[in-house]
Amino acid sequence: MLEIFFGNKKIKTELPAFVMGIVNATPDSFYDNSRGGLERALELVEQGAHIIDIGGESTRPGFTPISDQKEIERVIPLLVELKKKSDVVISIDTTKTVVMKAAIENGADIINNVAEFTDMELELCKNAGVSVIVMHHTAGGANEIVEYLKAQANRCLQAGIPHDKIIIDPGIGFGKNFEQNIDAMKNLNKLAATGFTTLMALSRKSSIGQMTGREVHERLAGTLAADMISVQKGAKIIRVHDVSDAIDTLKVMKFLR
Repeated sequence: MLEIFFGNKKIKTELPAFVMGIVNATPDSFYDNSRGGLERALELVEQGAHIIDIGGESTRPGFTPISDQKEIERVIPLLVELKKKSDVVISIDTTKTVVMKAAIENGADIINNVAEFTDMELELCKNAGVSVIVMHHTAGGANEIVEYLKAQANRCLQAGIPHDKIIIDPGIGFGKNFEQNIDAMKNLNKLAATGFTTLMALSRKSSIGQMTGREVHERLAGTLAADMISVQKGAKIIRVHDVSDAIDTLKVMKFLR
């Protein structure tokens, strides 16, 4: 049985990892099927997602930045409505302090920051009791990723965030070339060995496309294979577009490991 605290919610699963379903409240995310609002979120919950990760600003290469207010308008009403309909763990994917604050005030359980948390933001998260996802977001292979994330996790600890509310993400596809992405994936066990909950976000990314020669809409099989190997190497959360397929893969792993 796998048990993890997400904010003030302790959830458990008999699967070998938790599944985080992606909801992009944006018009420009790289995989168009991930775009949507409450209907998509509830669909992913119905499929078995343990966590819903809501983003209001695309992080795809070459994305167009939006204002703080625009991002709040995209994600906060969705967060509020989803909480009315479900007790699923809710993560907000943002780099903006004001969005973090608004999300926390409206009941978010996790803040997922693809940039680097400021001291003020860590204090905000500590006081609210939410979990945090810290990500490596520049060039670098497995060793650089491990050292950076250990340092960032220690910053969280020093800020008063408990160990079991710190999640680390190697940031596949963020600032890295193909060889660095592969190195990070192959050596995920080094990251998991730090003892912090490890998240892998590989779903339909360009590195999957480079390995398979497939376009975005044809990368499901490659994603499932990469996620399965990541869980075998220690990932406890997989962030995916295709929740039901990920759940089925984890069910098979449960019986065959």
